[in-house]
Amino acid sequence: MLPFHRVAADDFAAVNQRILDQLHSDVPLVENIGHYLVEAGGKRLRPLLVLLCARASGYQGQNHIDLATVIEFIHTATLLHDDVVDTSERRRGRLTANAQWGNAPAVLVGDFLYSRAFQMMVALKDMDIMAVLSDTTNTIAEGEVQQLVNAGDPQVSEENYLTVIHKKTGALFEAACETAAVLAGCSLEERSALKLYGRQLGLAFQLVDDALDYRGNPEELGKNVGDDLAEGKPTLPLIYTMARGTAEQAALVREAIVQRSAERLTDIVSAINACGALDYTMEQARAAVDHAKNHLQFLPESEQKTALQQLADFAIERTV
Repeated sequence: MLPFHRVAADDFAAVNQRILDQLHSDVPLVENIGHYLVEAGGKRLRPLLVLLCARASGYQGQNHIDLATVIEFIHTATLLHDDVVDTSERRRGRLTANAQWGNAPAVLVGDFLYSRAFQMMVALKDMDIMAVLSDTTNTIAEGEVQQLVNAGDPQVSEENYLTVIHKKTGALFEAACETAAVLAGCSLEERSALKLYGRQLGLAFQLVDDALDYRGNPEELGKNVGDDLAEGKPTLPLIYTMARGTAEQAALVREAIVQRSAERLTDIVSAINACGALDYTMEQARAAVDHAKNHLQFLPESEQKTALQQLADFAIERTV
């Protein structure tokens, strides 16, 4: 368990139990796939953000447990749908749900998790939280569609890429932090600050993910290095290489994106490294982390605030 998890250990255990309780269904396949996903583990960063932000803001109640569960269900539903769209076969070192049970069950259980999240959300009886999370799920869906449109297109700009990763990743990070602030009764200024912390943290995590796709260890990552390339995803390391590399390097990357092929992955990784694309991507991630931590200044000193700062640092120190 990482230091920032230990701070919220009791709350985290309550969230894990609530997840299991809320996976109950009269349809065994729903429970089977749901438990399979839960047992896969993962860092559970988004629910952790709810727990830490709520307590750091002085919240003393228990509704943050349900809110954290809602956030995790939304995230898990997006992963199920992502894996079907990307035809992914591995996640976190295991077969994806679609590889194990097929596309239709994976999509439908994703729908179940979305709807269960909204049932729990309604039970919280807070219109601000419902507004934030309904907008967020819509934003995530837009990001998914835009990423699908961008696949195989070497003309995608850095600005377009950043918009997509905000919608796909940053939006739920910022929603986790903002809704925790709403629950804690924070002022509009404090709510905005935590929202921006989440946005920048999500940006940093996705930037590092995209860098790791070209330098990570497949066993640690739980997926194959170069998977993004095989799906034709123009991520920042590739966009930078096409813009700043030699004509030959740019042409190599463009062709791979258009063909959605990782066949020349070794050559592409060499080109990415040669032109400093990974260094640039990590620089952007570090800048995002610095911005994120700056937005925490209003919080009183506490072990939860320290954990939020540590979580930001972890975003760029990790290897998985």
